[in-house]
Amino acid sequence: MATPTEPMARLTQLLARLPGIGERTAQRLTFHILRSPPAYAEELAEAVGRVVREVRMCAGCCTLTAGELCAVCADPRRDRTLLCVVESVQDLAAVERTREYRGLYHVLHGAISPLDGVGPDQLRIGELLARLPSGEVAEVILATNPTVEGEATALYLSRLLRPLGVSVSRIAQGVPMGGDLEFADQITLARALEGRRSF
Repeated sequence: MATPTEPMARLTQLLARLPGIGERTAQRLTFHILRSPPAYAEELAEAVGRVVREVRMCAGCCTLTAGELCAVCADPRRDRTLLCVVESVQDLAAVERTREYRGLYHVLHGAISPLDGVGPDQLRIGELLARLPSGEVAEVILATNPTVEGEATALYLSRLLRPLGVSVSRIAQGVPMGGDLEFADQITLARALEGRRSF
């Protein structure tokens, strides 16, 4: 026979498997759910179930969406000649928050990382290449993260894309707003100097 605390322990264990959630935070979340009205727990369970059942990859850009196409791909006002390649759905959201970019996206769902066993075949590169033969895309902007893995992915993609006749660019990198030059590393400062623009 199960002890009364076994369901609590199981929920805590499952919550602790979420990224950024440790055992203590998971325990606090479990107690929060228990103290909330039962309707809240049922809503939470239904929301998790709906996400699993209804969310899938966009047929256009490979982001996550509840429909066939995401809101960006379905928007006829977006500039279809520009394609911004990002590592994750979170990176897409970050670029969108700037409200500066009006083109389309492609989400790779990761970056090349041989040490972690992630090669080009584990990323959505095939889907990216399938979008280019129509000739609609004129420029591919590589917006991978400024990490070793992001740089390796950008280099790999640039070598793959250049022979296809599209312009390939890389987002500028350098010193962040509010940062002090004395604390910036040499590579960041070098990139900031390379990517300088007239003022």
